[in-house]
Amino acid sequence: MNIIERGKFTLLLESENLKSLSENLDCNFENAVNELFKIKGRVITSGVGKSGHIARKAAATFASTGTPSFFVDPNECLHGDFGMITKNDYLILYSKGGESREIIELVNWLCRQNIPYIAITNEKDSTLSKNAKITLLTHVKEEACPLKLAPTVSTTASLGISDALATALMELRGFKAEDFAIFHPGGSLGRQLARVKSIMHKDNLPIINLSTTLYDALFKIIECKLGIAIITDDNNILSGIIVDGDLKRLLIKNKSAENILSKSVADIMNKNPKVIYEDTLIGEALHIMEGKITNLVVVEDTDKGKIPIGIVHIHDILKIKAF
Repeated sequence: MNIIERGKFTLLLESENLKSLSENLDCNFENAVNELFKIKGRVITSGVGKSGHIARKAAATFASTGTPSFFVDPNECLHGDFGMITKNDYLILYSKGGESREIIELVNWLCRQNIPYIAITNEKDSTLSKNAKITLLTHVKEEACPLKLAPTVSTTASLGISDALATALMELRGFKAEDFAIFHPGGSLGRQLARVKSIMHKDNLPIINLSTTLYDALFKIIECKLGIAIITDDNNILSGIIVDGDLKRLLIKNKSAENILSKSVADIMNKNPKVIYEDTLIGEALHIMEGKITNLVVVEDTDKGKIPIGIVHIHDILKIKAF
């Protein structure tokens, strides 16, 4: 095979195995999810070699999606880390062959302590599988490497099963974006999961009255430097908005700027602008603004209507995505 063919072969083999796993998920998977959901302790993952790397990643995914979890090294367990495991915990053990010495010693200890575990393995008749409460088989027929030895398809399968467990648990827990934000405060992702109130402009808002002329509205828009003016009635209830683009188009269409600018903003304002609330996630605000919206008015509901309390500009959100 040439380089491209080898790459395609590897990806195809791994994707076909994942497709087969998806089509053949059975009650063992459902039982595993239910077991993990009802425990009072933590989900502890373990494995050696490449399986250990998958186990570490799985623990990180569980922990960040609402299932308290951590990884233990089987070798370190033999030298004191067994003390990290309690009878309220549930383990997930990873091993392709299910006969690794370190894993078997961990299995023996768990059996003596009557602590249950789920096996993710390729061998249903292995020691790991036979002693497990539940076994999730990877069903790997061959590895993708030229020697058919290096863990490739098997590690992808183990990772896929782990992700399936984690997402099913999220579904059961009703895990929401708000919960996700709690565990991901840093980075671009975390900032997108912050609230609109953390970035909105709330001081010196460009608020004008329904009777304001377009001339005065233009000055207010220039003064605030956000390209928008918020129009309210005498009770400070949102009536509409006008943006600089509206004024530009109006002036281009009409030869007499003086006559146009003397009109009231009520004559041309957008009476049904898109609005948002201060507790809305920034990511959701971005989704709304992808419909060619530059500014969103942040409002607060009252008995009389919506009162404007802030403005979110698209540039404020794009700054967040840039880091």
